[in-house]
Amino acid sequence: MSAANPRVGFVSLGCPKALVDSERILTQLRVEGYDLVPSYDDADVVVVNTCGFIDSAVAESLDAIGEAMAENGKVIVTGCLGKRSEMIREQFPDVLSISGPQDYGTVMSAVHAAVPPRHDPFIDLLPRRAAEDDVGIKLTPKHYAYLKISEGCNHRCSFCIIPSMRGDLASRPVDEVLREAERLVVRGGVKELLVISQDTSAYGVDLRYAEREWRGKAYQTRMKALCEGLAELGVWTRLHYVYPYPHVDDTIPLMAEGKLLPYLDIPFQHASPRILRLMKRPGAVDKVRERIARWRDVCPELAIRSTFIVGFPGETEAEFEELLDFLREVRLDRVGAFAYSPVDGATANALPDPVPEAVKQERLARFMDVQAEISAQKLEAKVGSVQRCLVDVVDGDLAIARTRADAPEIDGVVQIQNGLEAGLQPGDFVDVEILGSDEHDLYGEAIAGAPALRVLG
Repeated sequence: MSAANPRVGFVSLGCPKALVDSERILTQLRVEGYDLVPSYDDADVVVVNTCGFIDSAVAESLDAIGEAMAENGKVIVTGCLGKRSEMIREQFPDVLSISGPQDYGTVMSAVHAAVPPRHDPFIDLLPRRAAEDDVGIKLTPKHYAYLKISEGCNHRCSFCIIPSMRGDLASRPVDEVLREAERLVVRGGVKELLVISQDTSAYGVDLRYAEREWRGKAYQTRMKALCEGLAELGVWTRLHYVYPYPHVDDTIPLMAEGKLLPYLDIPFQHASPRILRLMKRPGAVDKVRERIARWRDVCPELAIRSTFIVGFPGETEAEFEELLDFLREVRLDRVGAFAYSPVDGATANALPDPVPEAVKQERLARFMDVQAEISAQKLEAKVGSVQRCLVDVVDGDLAIARTRADAPEIDGVVQIQNGLEAGLQPGDFVDVEILGSDEHDLYGEAIAGAPALRVLG
């Protein structure tokens, strides 16, 4: 009987970009013959992929490292918090290795040192590798996947330390991205691609928009060309982390034509020109208003998601009211907000006139109250309509699904009351009659006799 394969436990924290890093490491571990196990007791070594963007994420990452050390003792740390290795070493001097994000080589070297891969003389004459059409290990459900198109960011927003963790913009060549998307769709059965990066709008600028070939056609390494290529795959394609540059306008007709989901995730962050300048963000708020109106003229179904920071250093009550007025005017579909939190290394920490914590929290509550009212009104307007939905989960009699206006994890859902009766399964597309709504979600029933489009394979 041959010896058992070495076993690796894995903890993945952070944003979708970090999740993609985890998927790549896990895929390489599998290719090299490691078994992936779900418990500390079964693992020969544990890898923790950390987040380090805000204080709560740092605390969560340190807690995860501490738990892995206590339960297993052989721990390899990677990810964004790995850029602050002195903090990790101070609390956990015995971790085996610390590396930053996307440093797959260091992670694998550390795993090899801790638990060498088992040598098989019958197959090790040839190097192990993933098949060309292998989609690798995914941490998302089968029917959707994150498609990371670049790393890093060229912006230097005063509240953010991402460039110091992930570096400047580094785009992936467009043909490489399109081939990965094709594998996910054709081989993996993926029905929704979620395009992610630190700055999707800037895609390709570092490569001078180099032209590459895919499926016999030339595409520039540029956001619009990428979207045109992804549209050829015939699945839902959703754009995240889009800066409101002028060339974003070029993607809106693709949405109106049904080639892209009518959805934009744009982190506006604030609506006061002075606060935006302090954030080192684009401050032409009037132009933003005009462009949102133009986008909606071209594509009336467009759903816009955004995030905002309240209580930024120096924010006055009048400037916060500017933000609320902006919300009431542009009426965004999905909104998240955060009370400003100083991040170690961010230049905003040195700004004068910090907002007291109690005031931050009071403003955050007022902000969310305004947006909740807007969201409730926009969702109520959908009652009586029929929405094409993608099923994520079946829970008892209910199927939990999403419309084209909703990204997984961060937006609302549709509770399909007759999901079990309709025979729905995760990954099915189905037409749903919307019967009710609240501040965040929709409720409805699958239309009798409407066929569900099912994920095959």
